[in-house]
Amino acid sequence: MAAEFKTPEYRPFPTVPEMQPGAMSHLKPFVASEAVQTNIGFPGKLEEGWEGRAIDKMGELLGKYRSLKVFMDSCVHCGACTDKCHYFIGTNDPNNMPVARQELMRSVYRRYFTLPGKIFPKLVGAKDLTKDVLDQWYSYYWQCSECRRCSVFCPYGIDTAEVTMAARTIMDHIGQGQKYSNEILGKVHKIGNNLGLPGPALFNTLEGLEEDVKEDTGVDVRFPMDVKGAEVLLVTPSADFFAEPHIDSLIGYAKVFHAAGVSWTLSSYASEAGNFGLFNGSYEMMRKVAMRIRTAALELGVKRIIVGECGHAWRVAYAFWNTLAGIGAGANDPFAIELQKQLDPNCKQPTHICEYTWDLIQQGRLKFDKEANDHRIITFHDSCNVARGSRMGDSPGGQFEIPRNIIRAVANKYYDMSPETIREVTFCCGGGGGVLTDDLLELRVKGAFPRMEALNRLKEDHGVNFMATICAICKAQFTKVLPYYGFKMNNVGGVHQLVSTAIVLGNEH
Repeated sequence: MAAEFKTPEYRPFPTVPEMQPGAMSHLKPFVASEAVQTNIGFPGKLEEGWEGRAIDKMGELLGKYRSLKVFMDSCVHCGACTDKCHYFIGTNDPNNMPVARQELMRSVYRRYFTLPGKIFPKLVGAKDLTKDVLDQWYSYYWQCSECRRCSVFCPYGIDTAEVTMAARTIMDHIGQGQKYSNEILGKVHKIGNNLGLPGPALFNTLEGLEEDVKEDTGVDVRFPMDVKGAEVLLVTPSADFFAEPHIDSLIGYAKVFHAAGVSWTLSSYASEAGNFGLFNGSYEMMRKVAMRIRTAALELGVKRIIVGECGHAWRVAYAFWNTLAGIGAGANDPFAIELQKQLDPNCKQPTHICEYTWDLIQQGRLKFDKEANDHRIITFHDSCNVARGSRMGDSPGGQFEIPRNIIRAVANKYYDMSPETIREVTFCCGGGGGVLTDDLLELRVKGAFPRMEALNRLKEDHGVNFMATICAICKAQFTKVLPYYGFKMNNVGGVHQLVSTAIVLGNEH
């Protein structure tokens, strides 16, 4: 059972928290079992000599990624990032200040990779990598959601997310992996999705959705799986197959494809858009997950790949699929070249579902009854991996404008949250980056505090009762933590949930 904790109280005005050293030092996620670790190719547990192996891995990363070494050397402790982290704001623990969290690794880096640290360690704040230091790493590097908000404010552009990813990579490689993330990676490698849902279960779920939509609308909207020759392969987070409010967005996607008269399919082999390899900092893991999607696209013969509502899935697709698997451009192995010949060069590869829907709206191919959403007074939460790690459309800032344009096209009542809490400087939901696990519930609740404050102000000023987002983790996180702050679980949902409510079906063809 989770330990009791106090939910932060709303403040009249945002202020820099009063520091409480060690406030979150008690919190650590469950460590992955030996079976979980070895299943995905890591050592099963800490063994004698782990210190040397950790330093060797750090040296490998420093040599491989020039950015990591720059980040280790360039911080001047100016404090610009101090109060920008949602976890520091919510927990008051100074180790959750981005600069202090980085320092946990930087002090070890100085000890083993700089001359002053080797000769005069105490003078330069250098530390040996001891078990106590490793325990601090394991605690505080899993109190980072890799949202990169601090990087927006850093005058040197230091990306704390990369430091966190490096620390997690090192810990995985010495047998100190996180149970939640590594279990999920094992499931997606073996079955094809993060939840471990086998193909027959997916087929049954989709059949049930067809019946539900038919009963609700009177229209035969299909949810196809493994259809060869379909134009579009939709890859969406596996939460869309069964959980609320996620499943309402899946219904929205299907209605959009139906209204547009486009053939599409899901894949039972690659039934997951999410890619937890990003959270562990493992490009090998990321590539293994992405390769399933490439294989599915080739086998089904699709012309276009569209990604559903998932923040980190879109970041990986937008920024990494090309070089990881040749989806888009970049890879040059025979199968990647074959895929490039197969995919439609006139379409963005990959495409976000919001880009696709907005294009159809602009073409006048979708009809909406905006009043159907009048029971909702809506705002939009910019998911961090979309806001700061990707783009949409053909213009800078498309990742901010396109989802909002869709909302305004399908609903009458919309308000933005405070400018200092959205778009490029959006606050994280508090559950991203591999911390969406109940053993870190205290962190998740406290990390959501800045977003809840902004949402509460809109509730008081405009009666906002629905926060739309385009990330599966954000939806799962908010449904869990909203009640802690006086909101209902159904006050959050997807952009395509709003589309599903308003879209007019029945006279398409």
